Amino acid sequence: MVELAWCWLRYQPQSQLALWYRRRFAGQSGRSGKVGIVALALKLAIALWRFVEDGLVPTSARLETEYFRIRPPSGDR
Repeated sequence: MVELAWCWLRYQPQSQLALWYRRRFAGQSGRSGKVGIVALALKLAIALWRFVEDGLVPTSARLETEYFRIRPPSGDR
């Protein structure tokens, strides 16, 4: 989940979770940054659980269906 939290910050920079992390832990490194990313991972786990259970997309997150589309092998085009 911690690795997923780092990816969330990178690929969903305008989401409410990413903005919360940046506001709360801006400019902090070391132990504070590590605690912050674990807190983000926990919030993200809850948000993803809500997505799976209820279909609720986290606030301000982009959901692009292009990533979920199955593409045919290159020889079948």
